[in-house]
Amino acid sequence: MTDLLVETPLGPCRLTVSAADDPRAVLLLGHGAGGGIEAFDLLALASALPGKDVIVIRHEQPWRVAGRKTVALPERVDQGWRPALDAVTTRYAGLPLWVGGRSAGARGACRNFDDRQAGVVCLSFPLHPPGRPDVSRIGELAGVSGPVLVVQGESDPFGSPKDVRDAAMAAGGAQPLVIGVPGTHSFSRRADVRDSIVTSVADFLRV
Repeated sequence: MTDLLVETPLGPCRLTVSAADDPRAVLLLGHGAGGGIEAFDLLALASALPGKDVIVIRHEQPWRVAGRKTVALPERVDQGWRPALDAVTTRYAGLPLWVGGRSAGARGACRNFDDRQAGVVCLSFPLHPPGRPDVSRIGELAGVSGPVLVVQGESDPFGSPKDVRDAAMAAGGAQPLVIGVPGTHSFSRRADVRDSIVTSVADFLRV
């Protein structure tokens, strides 16, 4: 495992690289608003996918690197994400680059998707604030001009798998692949859930 620092307008962010011996793809993942790169699902992917020839890079926002807490406003998430995205695109030119993350990290990956990237992996996409289905973020998901995987907790108060499917259908355009797993916004920590997340992402990346 290797750590790289990348300068951003908010200070340095950190990229934690889990290398693959014979890489065929790269997956860059951002963390959630209140958590870090040690989240259950991010760790599961970083542990398992290198063995399937995928380099997994976990992006740590500048405020986390500096040991601070902050309100992860979309513009601040984007300021911390874009330079890392540019650095990874350059460093791993020639390999398909998939992006994504958990919760706020998934939102940021969707907002900043462009034609340099192969697709987006959304872990617990926060479709709306709990109890506020009228405040939808489906526009971020629907705005991705590439394939999208959403792995969603069946009891997620930020939107169930059905909620995500229904909102995406109403928004029109390309439809995300939505996989439901046991748990809420943080998922169940069971081994079978971990394995389901890894398998779903590996199948989506076609590795």
